[in-house]
Amino acid sequence: MILGVGIDIIEVARVQLSYEKFGGRFLTRILRPEEIAYCLSHKIPAPFLAARFAAKEAISKAFGTGIGAQLGWQDMEVGRKASGEPFVILHDKGQKLLRERGGRAVLISLSHTQNYATAVAILENV
Repeated sequence: MILGVGIDIIEVARVQLSYEKFGGRFLTRILRPEEIAYCLSHKIPAPFLAARFAAKEAISKAFGTGIGAQLGWQDMEVGRKASGEPFVILHDKGQKLLRERGGRAVLISLSHTQNYATAVAILENV
């Protein structure tokens, strides 16, 4: 059964500008080390950074919390299977929130173009 659905879209240029202005400080605020390494491994990292930004916004919407006191940027991580399929790893407050909601998993789908990145997240129960 679906407990929540979240969706987000962001302009890649907005994330690129934040990265140019704040550099590593911006990255370490919104992403975990493995996510940073993955995104920066690409010749043009901005679409990958934007997709993860959108993913975390979508996850927070699926939980119904938004990003803030109940669920922060570092409480969520987007991993990648060998096939390239993205998956959600919850940390700290994210794991706690999943248990409190009776959730089993958070499913995620990402997409990006040169100009936009989008993500959809589904919170499933047990």
